[in-house]
Amino acid sequence: MTPRIEIIPEQKFIGKRMTLSYADYRIGELWSGFMPRRKEIKNPVSTDLFGITIYGPAHFENFNPANTFEKWAAVKVATHEIVDGLEFYIFPVGLYAIFTYIGTNSGIAAFYQYIFTEWLPNSAYMLDDRPHVEVLGPKYKNNDPASEEDIWIPIRPR
Repeated sequence: MTPRIEIIPEQKFIGKRMTLSYADYRIGELWSGFMPRRKEIKNPVSTDLFGITIYGPAHFENFNPANTFEKWAAVKVATHEIVDGLEFYIFPVGLYAIFTYIGTNSGIAAFYQYIFTEWLPNSAYMLDDRPHVEVLGPKYKNNDPASEEDIWIPIRPR
């Protein structure tokens, strides 16, 4: 499982955000609140959906399932647009390891475990303090064994 290494440019998003923890992971609530609203966004760049996670700087050093983080359900847009009840976010440029996950929701924890406990420690990179992203593109089929999504992990050279 070798990722692509890419510099992702600055991007603009409109979406909905929540503060979550892994102990209180209400991701369904976030997406169910966002999906009916996405039709109101006038200038999407594509039909892809983006799950953006913003952790605090020490989130992984002192991991605790009760630690909170910000999670976004969003679409990429061409320009800033105000949509009542949704928010605008500017995603910063940066270097990313991009993995493609294929499978159901039940396998995603093992996939992330591989990234953080095997690939990352044995790579020429270390985790960087920027947003993590899941890209739910045209091959994404929620909880289907053939579902595909891209996982962007922020990295920097050691």
